[in-house]
Formats: sequence, C-alpha cells, structure tokens
Amino acid sequence: MGWLDWMSGAKAPKEGVTPAVATDLHKALLAVNRSSAPFIVREENTGSADLIAEWKIVDAGWYEIFGRAHLTKVARVLLRLDEIQKEVRSCDEIWSVEWHTGVPNLSASGEYFRGQQTSIEFGAGYAFTEELQYGQVYRYRFSTKELKSPLQDIVSNHGWRWRPVAFGKL
Repeated sequence: MGWLDWMSGAKAPKEGVTPAVATDLHKALLAVNRSSAPFIVREENTGSADLIAEWKIVDAGWYEIFGRAHLTKVARVLLRLDEIQKEVRSCDEIWSVEWHTGVPNLSASGEYFRGQQTSIEFGAGYAFTEELQYGQVYRYRFSTKELKSPLQDIVSNHGWRWRPVAFGKL
C-alpha cells in the first residue's frame, strides 16, 4: 500500500487471503449489526449503493444518547461491492442534525458533504449523581473511524480492498 492509499484511507486485502465471493462479503458486512452497536449496516435498494452504514440516530434506543451528546453532525458511509475488482468503494455523507425537544431531525438544507471525511464529536456532561455527588454523568465520542474501522477489517479479512471514493460514481 502506497502513501496515496494511506492518505486516502484505502485498506489493502489481508495478505494470503483468497478473495471471497461478493455474496459472502455482503453477508459478513450485514452480520456486524448488533443491538449494542451505535450504528447499523443495511441494504440500499435505490441504486446509489449496495449497503449503507450509519449511526442509529433515529433509533428510539439510541437517539437519547446522541441527543444528550448534542451531536451536530452524523455520517453515513455508502458502500458499493465490485466483484470484478474485488474492492469495496466507499463514500461518506455528512449530515447536519437539529434537535427538537430531544428528537433528531436530519437536515440537508443547512450543511451536507459527500466524499471522504474524518469527523469526531466528543464531550462529557457533569452534574449531581443519584448519590448527590458531583461528577461525570456521561461521556461520548462519535468518530467516523469508529464507524468505518470494523467494516474495513471485514473487507480486508475477506481478501478485498477498501477504496474510498471522493468524487464521481461509487
């Protein structure tokens, strides 16, 4: 892997691994889903991508956590599997989030980005606890790396290359 690959976020296939068929890789990417993860990988049927990985910001079990963190941007990663090249092309979408009475409202009108980006939102909240002690009541960190890294590892471990795409078609 060269300097340009490193700078772009590309990840080479794991050495010595025979590339899997696309259907096996597709299933493995969907298998990353679990209720305890703050993101989900889902199939995309509009033709813009094969799969989309995104934060569970509108999931009732998670939006309170995202809202408490005052998250202002969320990322989606569009994935296209290219069986001929044995690569997964990825493109990031960054959306602005507005919170109305604790409920998220995704908005493309204020800000929207498509390409490759690293974004990190972090913070902590301090208040009196149930034991009436002042201290940290929550801490969060949402990073696009936390969203992409598990997916990149799955792709690499299946003998495929992860290739970020900033412009053009996936």
